[in-house]
Amino acid sequence: MRPKPHLVTERVRSLPARINDLVSEWAGWTPDAGALIDGEARWTYAELERAIQVASSFLRELAVRPGDRVMLVNENGRATIALFLAMSALDVWAVMVNARLSGSEIAAVAGHCEPRLVIFTVENSQEAAAHADRWEASFREVPMLGRLGIGPVNATTIPESVDASNHQVAALLYTSGTTGTPKGVMLTHRNLMFNAAISGGTRLTNPRDVVFGAMPIAHVSALASIFLASVYAGACFVCLSRFTPERCLREIAAGVTVLQGVPAMYVRLLAYVRETGTTLGQHRLRVTWAGGSPLDPAVKKAVEDLTGLPLHNGYGLTEASPSIATTRLDHPRQDCSVGPPLPFVEVRIASSEGEPLGTNEVGEIWCRGPNVMNGYYRAPEATAMTITRDGWLKTGDLGRIDSDGSVHISGRSKELIIRSGFNVYPIDVEAVLTTHPEVIQAAVIGAPANDGNEDVIAYVQRASGSTLSADQLAAFCSERLASYKRPCRYVFCEELPAGPTGKILKHRLLALR
Repeated sequence: MRPKPHLVTERVRSLPARINDLVSEWAGWTPDAGALIDGEARWTYAELERAIQVASSFLRELAVRPGDRVMLVNENGRATIALFLAMSALDVWAVMVNARLSGSEIAAVAGHCEPRLVIFTVENSQEAAAHADRWEASFREVPMLGRLGIGPVNATTIPESVDASNHQVAALLYTSGTTGTPKGVMLTHRNLMFNAAISGGTRLTNPRDVVFGAMPIAHVSALASIFLASVYAGACFVCLSRFTPERCLREIAAGVTVLQGVPAMYVRLLAYVRETGTTLGQHRLRVTWAGGSPLDPAVKKAVEDLTGLPLHNGYGLTEASPSIATTRLDHPRQDCSVGPPLPFVEVRIASSEGEPLGTNEVGEIWCRGPNVMNGYYRAPEATAMTITRDGWLKTGDLGRIDSDGSVHISGRSKELIIRSGFNVYPIDVEAVLTTHPEVIQAAVIGAPANDGNEDVIAYVQRASGSTLSADQLAAFCSERLASYKRPCRYVFCEELPAGPTGKILKHRLLALR
């Protein structure tokens, strides 16, 4: 059979019914091609297909049924990948949960989705093993998958109905969403495969590529835009349970061609290179890409200087499975725009009343297309608040579209700061702060002031050994920011609070004051 088509229209029209079918196709076309590297384990596509069959048999033995929700408390590894794909083959909803969450957070997810079973990837994750002990899980050695923790079967849970089309739900991913409290985002096989096909297509991912995979597969960006994009293209995925700059550099030296991650990953890599004097040397990288949180101009330039390649940028959210817009290989940007919308995805900028805004007007970003979720699980009211009757997803993010049709992110609508009647977008202030040579990262939030205004407060992570003071940073900002945008206070932190993907958790900043 011929390889998968690369024309965008053909990619979308040729999506199979189930995600695991992507592996089956490549196992038929190129059975001996590399599919997965996980430490010493190196699986071909034929071996990955066999691992899916092993994992499927294992799940059946545990009385898992089509339509069941199975919670996988995991970190990246071959067991996580094989079990996720096996759930696809069995029409099971995969509830992907990062093992680095707290016990109470994991309990809250389980309490909401009522899984038939909870499985812990204990072999490659101390956190998963600790959670398994708290759940009083039993343990089994499974061929090809290694040691797994298995919680008790929930005999009372009721399976969901099964749809033979690719509109069947494949994954249930919990997120804070666009309206605050954590919700289960229902993503279909089509949602995830569309994103894999289009995201990989914009990067021209192909069977010769080796794709770096240290971002948590429990989160949709790594799951769809990195791992599944790799599988869709028949590439080889380097599976790492955690990101470290040292390991990243080793994998680049070993032949990684596609490097993707959140900006915080690149910040750590740059700091390591600067502190150790390491050079990248000869490499096979052809694409570097950032997403998951706003990209800082100083970080973008430094990464480009390090690799000699443009650092591409993208934007999305879990509810959009996740990609909405991305820069194109043939049109790299000098600024930090996230580029035009993906093919088949519509984007509009809406006013607070929901009316479309014009070029370069800032408003809420809405999108519509095959990427939009099925809705929030067991939360019809929240779904109705987030998706309009005609299919527009309200992202809760602020942005604008320029005259070239490219999207520019201004921040979260809830993060907008009102100061002296002016709108202050934290991303603009953060971009200036991080141009200071002694600043590693910065995060800006608003806090109520006595005069009815909001104060602009900057949280700053200094470079190792730096003695940068608040007065020095204030003088730096006074030359580069309008008076109403300048921070009223600077809080220096050893490290900014971040989630498992490296995204800064702004709601935790106030506790650091």
